[in-house]
Amino acid sequence: MTTPSMDAADIAASLRAAMVRELREMDAVTSEPVAAALATVPRHLFALGEPLEAAYAANSALVVKRDASGLALSSLSAAHIQAVMLEQAEIEPGMRVLEIGSGGYNAALIQELVGAAGMVVSVDIDPDIVERACTCLKAAGYDRVEVVLTDAENGVPEHAPYDRIIVTAGAWDIPPAWVDQLSKVGRIVVPLRVRGRTRTIAFDRSDDVLVSRSYCLSAFVPMQGSGSFSEHIVQLAEGVVLQVDEEPQRFDVEALRQALDSPRLERWSGAAFDLPDELELFLLTNAPQVAMLHASEELVAQGRFAPSVTRGVPALISGGSFAYRTKRPNEETGGFESGVFAHGPEAEAVAAEYVELLRRWASDYRRRGAARIQYIPKTARTSLPSRGLISKRHGAVIVSWP
Repeated sequence: MTTPSMDAADIAASLRAAMVRELREMDAVTSEPVAAALATVPRHLFALGEPLEAAYAANSALVVKRDASGLALSSLSAAHIQAVMLEQAEIEPGMRVLEIGSGGYNAALIQELVGAAGMVVSVDIDPDIVERACTCLKAAGYDRVEVVLTDAENGVPEHAPYDRIIVTAGAWDIPPAWVDQLSKVGRIVVPLRVRGRTRTIAFDRSDDVLVSRSYCLSAFVPMQGSGSFSEHIVQLAEGVVLQVDEEPQRFDVEALRQALDSPRLERWSGAAFDLPDELELFLLTNAPQVAMLHASEELVAQGRFAPSVTRGVPALISGGSFAYRTKRPNEETGGFESGVFAHGPEAEAVAAEYVELLRRWASDYRRRGAARIQYIPKTARTSLPSRGLISKRHGAVIVSWP
């Protein structure tokens, strides 16, 4: 609570304490070390030009730099996601930590966690961001953080190995340098793009392979430099696209365009609709040919598509037919029931296949953290399964459902 007689420092301290309380209530903060770091570092000193209330808003990211078209190039991530990532990392005093993507604030939090015996290296490709991070860190009293200007694809080998590597930009792949510079028992926390969605995954090293410890849905400004990647967009009609992150799949685009104008088939699963981000991961990694289907709000308002498509929904594709997930109220399934809308000459078959996936997830995997995610570098001497495999530039992601 703030009062008119409080000065700016007191107001900032009060807002910072309130932010930590809110993050605890949201379960974003679950440990005392992370809570203490968030309560100590003056976040407003890294949010230059922003009101104190904005600096300490738990769920608001603040854009630091935009390109000529207005696209965000760098941002101060929401305190919520920073807290979650730090909890995933489980940083201990004395550790050596490499931060990929510099802004200053997160590096200061890490410095609090590693203490005087630890080391924090923060890297960014943008000279403006590096200069800004250095200025803010110095102003806040964290001049022991080493900020390096370089392409993060190469890491910072001169200070390796690192006990933790924390990536604060959206990555499409995990470069060999990050794995090489990770200690034998180290951990990488990385927002990794998989099939059209980004999930922050905490990977522990197991010999030459990375194995997930936890994961959660997230959103980050994408990586720049050698690690950048452009998604593939297939336009089916005005306001309707398929989004594919990996190598372009071969779609019968003309047949799919014709399917859009065909009658809609509706099928219901009798299974609960719940935890949509977990369900989405299951669908994206268990369907034989799948892409993210996006359609405009205007088309939804016209009744041509279900509301699920406005933010993207996994679409199962078979030749010139496709099916996608929807929901409807149903108290018997706990509130909502999952279902399928399908179009095209094989609508019945593709809908049946999708419904079976919905039922299987609800029966066997309806919980947080059901998936096991591995990253297999190309250099690893490990055989690759045929199921759940997502090819990347430097390796492959394997998503399995034990």
